[in-house]
Amino acid sequence: MKGARSSGRRFRGLVVALLALGVAQGCGYGLVGRGGGFDPSIKKIGVPIFKDGTGKVNLDLKITQKVIEELLKRGKVDVLQTTEGVDAIVEGEIVSFVETPVGFSGGTGTTTASRYAIVVTAKVKYYKPGETVPMWQNDAFVYRDEYDLGSDSTSFFDRADQGVDRLALAFARSLVAAMLEAF
Repeated sequence: MKGARSSGRRFRGLVVALLALGVAQGCGYGLVGRGGGFDPSIKKIGVPIFKDGTGKVNLDLKITQKVIEELLKRGKVDVLQTTEGVDAIVEGEIVSFVETPVGFSGGTGTTTASRYAIVVTAKVKYYKPGETVPMWQNDAFVYRDEYDLGSDSTSFFDRADQGVDRLALAFARSLVAAMLEAF
């Protein structure tokens, strides 16, 4: 009788374990946005230099270059800096670049900014030439990043440039991901 009880417990334990496994598999975890690829009809993408309405030196070139690099990493497409002879176009305009001190350091009577936030806003459109409705569009694509200035004030411009470089890379990754998630 004792053996029958222990085998019954084992059987119930096995059933509970199998039910738990079945529930865990169907619990809803999965990748968000199953997209992430290009439309199969797109073989060449044109990415002209982003227009720059901010006046920030080389910001347009840095962001455009990073967007091109990110598109090349994502798929088997050719990326050109032209709008001629391409299957799709990514056009962008950087509408604002705001650099704001967010962290401060210093002693008595002298306070200096030690950390800055950079916020970039752009209008971006991803479309096929000749089509009236874009595949993806955002008139207020915003990306924000921060960088530390450090304690050496002579390195301000180097740190600021490094912050812009890092921002351009992260901006491009986020932008391309948002564009491709639409599919």
